[in-house]
Amino acid sequence: MLNRRVLVCQGTGCISGGAEQILSSLEKEIARLNLRESIQIKRTGCHGLCQRGPLVVVEPEGIFYSKVSQDDMPELARSLLPEEKAVERLFYRDPATDKPIPCYRDIPFYSKQQRTVLRNCGNINPEDIDDYFAVDGYQALRKALFELAPEQTIDELKHSGLRGLGGAGFPTGRKWEACRRASGEEKYVICNADEGDPGAFQDRSLMEGDPHSVLEGMIIAAYAIGAKEGFIYVRAEYPLAVKRLRIALTQAKEKGFLGKDILGSGLDFDIVLFQGAGAFVCGESTALVLSIEGKRGVPKPFPRPRTAEVGLWDKPTLLNNVKTFANIPLIIAHGSEWFASRGTEHSKGTAIFSLTGKVANNGLIEVPMGITLREIIYDIGGGILEGKAFKAVQTGGPSGGCLPASLLDIAIDFDSLTTAGSMMGSGGMVVMDEDTCMVDVARYFFDFTRREACGQCIPCRLGTKQMFDILDDITKGQGRPEDIDLLWELGEAVGKGSLCALGQTAPNPVLTTIRYFRNEYEAHVYERRCPAGVCTALA
Repeated sequence: MLNRRVLVCQGTGCISGGAEQILSSLEKEIARLNLRESIQIKRTGCHGLCQRGPLVVVEPEGIFYSKVSQDDMPELARSLLPEEKAVERLFYRDPATDKPIPCYRDIPFYSKQQRTVLRNCGNINPEDIDDYFAVDGYQALRKALFELAPEQTIDELKHSGLRGLGGAGFPTGRKWEACRRASGEEKYVICNADEGDPGAFQDRSLMEGDPHSVLEGMIIAAYAIGAKEGFIYVRAEYPLAVKRLRIALTQAKEKGFLGKDILGSGLDFDIVLFQGAGAFVCGESTALVLSIEGKRGVPKPFPRPRTAEVGLWDKPTLLNNVKTFANIPLIIAHGSEWFASRGTEHSKGTAIFSLTGKVANNGLIEVPMGITLREIIYDIGGGILEGKAFKAVQTGGPSGGCLPASLLDIAIDFDSLTTAGSMMGSGGMVVMDEDTCMVDVARYFFDFTRREACGQCIPCRLGTKQMFDILDDITKGQGRPEDIDLLWELGEAVGKGSLCALGQTAPNPVLTTIRYFRNEYEAHVYERRCPAGVCTALA
């Protein structure tokens, strides 16, 4: 009789470290020890603590093994025998004390989180729909179809306070309501999975680790607004996510959750998987829609109607992010009051971040809205590597702002980050230490956004080039006294005059580094010196 589960992470990060070979070797060792009757080996999605992968978890004890290798499998398999002990040398070790922590529930990285949207990632086999059923998968859809009218479903979202988690933070229920009320019989649902920010991987991990939660959210959306066809716009650079989405779509159709007359409810809905070619600007709603239509993916000029009214093929189109759709089954299953009970007054629920950079615990985290940067970086992240001093953190992807140590106690929510000059954005969070040159950081991220711009509007096309040239000159010791104020002036002009959110937010890294680290710019310009010693021309 099966009484223990061994969960082997098969997310992209762990696979790159040899997790597929680890899984195969473990299966062979379990068979050799005649443990197949009592041990179930399960492939899962990302466990979150990517810094310590490949990862293996033994349940029900919750024993957490990190940085495992194929050579460790004979010893790990023997530890599963009744008379054997766990393999202590593979335990997670606290970065501050080097103390081994055997159970993942006791590791601050996990114990400080609220993993609700990520509840299944690292716990179920994403390629097996029966695993999703075992954790009440598709029960929220049944509830919506047979207990709630479409209008009631939308009301639940409105009362929950869920805001779009793709960056803009627009109230989800209001968007769904606008799309339902839009005139026209033909409507569409689109999941924006075009995650292209450097250092961001939360959408990818959700699609790899729990694809059915995204599909279930989309099907509920189709019921609520009256759509019959949906699209998942995912970049082709995510091959594992694409593979598992395809498996999930096939399984959902076989079980009657997609296609004609879903579960006998009269709802007809199907989903097409559309692979984007990697253009960063296609994450913008109107550019994404044009891309699906087979046209050049560029933002539409203002004034323009919202996609909820005029979207794909000029039909009303509901477009939400991967994380937004993954929240829908939770809200329908547990109710709007449950969801609204966590978070802040204007930012409900949880936020998912890709925590990367100079921090001890890199990985995928889910935290309640309102948590502070300090709690994330020091409690969950384990502090700065090598005991160095914290300098800055960039939130929201390459267009996000860089926030200094004086703002470590700022609450993480949509409004607080915007006030500080940053944003929630895609959920990227890059931590920087004392050895970081903030001028060079601004130059690096600005180089990315200017290269990814579509070139359609003059403020973005010319303004970003001029700003980058100035930043480049400053890092090379060729800055002029007037350059700092000129950068600020240009940044405000680009932000106000650009056509889409990419151009409007592109100056954020420059503006916030000038705002909070102006002394570093002045050292580069006036003293021809890089305080961090990063800019080689000024060494």
